Amino acid sequence: MVTNSNQSVSTERHRLSATERRALIEEAGARLFARHGFDATTVEDIVSAAGVSKPMLYRHFESKRDLHMRLMERRRDELASEPLTKFLEATGPQKKRLAEMVDAWFAHVEHHPDTAKMLFQDAPGDQQIQSLQAELRRRQRAADVAMLREWGPPLPEAEMEPLGEIIRSALTGLALWWLDNPEVPRSAVVGAMLRTTQGILGGD
Repeated sequence: MVTNSNQSVSTERHRLSATERRALIEEAGARLFARHGFDATTVEDIVSAAGVSKPMLYRHFESKRDLHMRLMERRRDELASEPLTKFLEATGPQKKRLAEMVDAWFAHVEHHPDTAKMLFQDAPGDQQIQSLQAELRRRQRAADVAMLREWGPPLPEAEMEPLGEIIRSALTGLALWWLDNPEVPRSAVVGAMLRTTQGILGGD
């Protein structure tokens, strides 16, 4: 007896857990948003790429916008926490610890290129997504200012916010460039970023 291939695929997908289905939706959404943009990507595109139904998508996300925003927030949170943990757990001179943190940051970008591109690119013409991106950039800038206060040399207070923006925009701009030029080794990208951060932070 010949089994209908579509029926087999459908049965297999039916057996997936809710977590696995959500992951399929997130992966498909991230890939399509990164390649085609928010406006050009439809819900139909996402469910087709994920191999799920529209009702299934709406069980996990309120809308296409909700999916896009949640992907951005998660990537920003993970980028903020994992490299910092690497820095805090590392031992040795500050220069070495900083190098490990920057390498961990770019390694995370390398492993999650689609959501990283979504996060770093200028937001589409959707006001809610633009507002979220502005807030996420503000949080990152604040984290960079906190790093400057904690580990940097004494700096004029009026320069702290601009310096935080220099670090934030340098990281994200370089990451976007690297995602378009993946043949460049990560070590070269990390080295270039360290020249910027070390010039501001100083230290051994």
